[in-house]
Amino acid sequence: QVQLVESGGGLVQAGGSLRLSCAASGRTFSSYGLGWFRQAPGKERESVAAISRSGGSAYYADSVKGRFTISRDNDKNSAYLQMNSLKPEDTAVYYCAATRTLYSDSYYIKTRDYDYWGQGTQVTVSS
Repeated sequence: QVQLVESGGGLVQAGGSLRLSCAASGRTFSSYGLGWFRQAPGKERESVAAISRSGGSAYYADSVKGRFTISRDNDKNSAYLQMNSLKPEDTAVYYCAATRTLYSDSYYIKTRDYDYWGQGTQVTVSS
């Protein structure tokens, strides 16, 4: 089992940057594929980015491609989401999620594929 805690959210102007962190408990962090999701008011939770347990493969939603970067540090039991060129439409609660994966370069992008979730961190981008 793994517990996840997000941090780094806040209020930023359009065009600005934020770096979200996801700290995980447990000694098997490297066994989990990770994902970042977001949920805006009145909308469904959506995948933003995902990374394999090896860190060798990653996925980005079209809406964030070229602006966001997902990474992980297995030695520090942590994952990150670097968000640049933020837009008002990026405003949402951002969640870190983890799931065991069979292959080292696998990742998942659907909420139903993830077993563990953090509590979320609010990101607000003002225009």
